[in-house]
Amino acid sequence: MSRAAASFALLPGADDSPVILHVPHSARRIPRAVRAGILLDDTALAQELDHITDAHTAELAGLAAEAAVVTPWRFVNRLSRLVVDPERFPDEREEMLAVGMGAVYTRTTHLGPLRAADTDPQPVLGRYFHPYAEAMTAAVADRLDATGRAVVLDVHSYPTTRLPYELHDGPRPPICLGTDPFHTPPELLASAREAFTGFGGTGIDSPFSGAYVPLKFYGTRLEVTALMVEIRRDTYMSEPGGAAGPGITRLASSLAALVDALS
Repeated sequence: MSRAAASFALLPGADDSPVILHVPHSARRIPRAVRAGILLDDTALAQELDHITDAHTAELAGLAAEAAVVTPWRFVNRLSRLVVDPERFPDEREEMLAVGMGAVYTRTTHLGPLRAADTDPQPVLGRYFHPYAEAMTAAVADRLDATGRAVVLDVHSYPTTRLPYELHDGPRPPICLGTDPFHTPPELLASAREAFTGFGGTGIDSPFSGAYVPLKFYGTRLEVTALMVEIRRDTYMSEPGGAAGPGITRLASSLAALVDALS
């Protein structure tokens, strides 16, 4: 059974699959009411979307789901992260607030103004962030009820060259695996490293770290495991914001192999 909303979609997998491919940053769509509060003109906004969007990751997840022996579930954000970023903390716990990129961004990737600095985030959080979080929580709970466990695989990409908004510098391997000390067991990490051999190297928690778990389960349910798969964009597309290349097919095969190893 499919559960969908205007801003996100839960795409069904096999009843016995514990895996959810979470794709939070692949879309470019911005509703008109939100666009009115963004300070950039259309040309500058298109350029910002090129830099900030994890282009083609929804397509990548779809190809992987088709290739997997046991079809995973997919939770896909249909709106740009410039509307709201569903993976940020919605409060002062979020470290990206330091550069104006909490759940509701006020600065761009190059630290220019995106929204007015005094923008009230609550209307956007209420309209988009909280329904998304509730739906993702329900999706994880459903996998727990059906299979006794849930595995959230975040599908992301990142630019080859560091952007000014990034808080942490470090190695930028072709595949970066983001982990959580509570929710990423060693066997999950080992399966991912094996699945993505052949791309020129995998790294751990650099340049990005962490893994998404709905707050209801965060730090309390070991049956919910999570891993962030960050793919360097030059492995599958032209940057910034260009077309996908043949690398996307190889990556999808590797992601499908990981899904099957976890299923």
